Amino acid sequence: MFDKILIANRGEIALRVVRACREMGIQSVAVHSTADADAMHVRMADESICIGPAPGADSYLSIPSIIAACEVTGAQAIHPGYGFLSENQRFVQIVEDHDLKFIGPTAQHISMMGDKITAKDTMKELGVPCVPGSEGGVPDVEAALKIGEEFGYPVIVKATAGGGGRGMKVAQNADEMTIAFQTARSEAKAAFGNDEVYIEKYLTTPRHIEIQVFGDGQGNAVHLGERDCSLQRRHQKVFEEAPGPCITPEERAAIGKTCADAVAKMGYAGAGTIEFLYEKGEFYFIEMNTRLQVEHPVTEGIFGVDLVREQIRVAAGLPLSFKQEDLEINGHAIEVRLNAERLPNFTPCPGQITQYHAPGGLGVRVDSALYDGYKIPPYYDSLIGKLIVHGRDRTEALARLNRALGELIIDGVETTVPLFHALLQEKDIHTGEYNIHWLEKWLDAGGLDQ
Repeated sequence: MFDKILIANRGEIALRVVRACREMGIQSVAVHSTADADAMHVRMADESICIGPAPGADSYLSIPSIIAACEVTGAQAIHPGYGFLSENQRFVQIVEDHDLKFIGPTAQHISMMGDKITAKDTMKELGVPCVPGSEGGVPDVEAALKIGEEFGYPVIVKATAGGGGRGMKVAQNADEMTIAFQTARSEAKAAFGNDEVYIEKYLTTPRHIEIQVFGDGQGNAVHLGERDCSLQRRHQKVFEEAPGPCITPEERAAIGKTCADAVAKMGYAGAGTIEFLYEKGEFYFIEMNTRLQVEHPVTEGIFGVDLVREQIRVAAGLPLSFKQEDLEINGHAIEVRLNAERLPNFTPCPGQITQYHAPGGLGVRVDSALYDGYKIPPYYDSLIGKLIVHGRDRTEALARLNRALGELIIDGVETTVPLFHALLQEKDIHTGEYNIHWLEKWLDAGGLDQ
């Protein structure tokens, strides 16, 4: 086992890894920018080291600075959290070249799943169901029009190197295809430096279902059920739950086994998430995230496992502490993302926290790095915390979420808390009758104003 782990991240996820290290008796090293000198993860870690100025490109994305921090502190391994360098194959290779351990999958697997076309082809070969669409990249508008005619409209044009909704455009008919294709390519070039796109059949009312998988790198793997992440705005998740309210035990067992088998065949090591669109009882692969997810706590809630602890164990060459037959779902868990954003436009709202009180009680968990007087810097993502609740069933979890939101106090900045108060007044939320388009339609209809 490692003696010391450096955490190449910030905010609540860095604090989450610090806590796992402490429980395992491992020393933790927090890196930080000049803007994060007083951050909670810096205060809680055993050691801290400044790696650069405020902009992420000069600090949390600076590979030489992070490697140097390991050398100075004697850290043997690096946990990347999510975002920043967590899915950067070059970073992983450099880490390994410096005889350090990356707590996550290999550079090969990150590369394989980072390219959407390669990922889809790989999953097809491994027996994972995929959305019908083009075979590889689409070179020009003429080819795009032929594909649209072949599969029928609507279709969606996607960037090969895409993520976060960028480089994605829907074409409802042939007339819209030219603009959708050209716009997606130009967005992809600007965002990722790669203008290659591919085309898939566009599902009209799907849910976003993702399967949590875990491999040991030695051909063994398990799945930890699904999470429903269908409540999204501009392809960004805001509300996640497990298990999915629309998934049957039979569907869960079948798709879970398919995913676990695929990961085992790949020889994948660590945590991963295989994401699907789900419609009319069918699953369609869209991508695999080769890292820990923001919404991992809901899976931890219903299975009673520590996914960060397992990441560290597997990276150290140890087997998983559980087998598939040990994993039984207990109750229901929901997570809402707390962002420092001004509604209704969701514009970032950095500033100083004047008062903070986290809710508590049975079945309530708050993953946040906030404290009274903390200044939220303007340089990073607006996520400032996650409120997670667990109940014996979905009804109890929703009631517990309502109670916890009522106890939560975050003063000094505006947040997305009012969004969740409003959502809990909606019948569709309580019945689970929603898809990936529901939230944006509700917002466009003035849901926040009601």
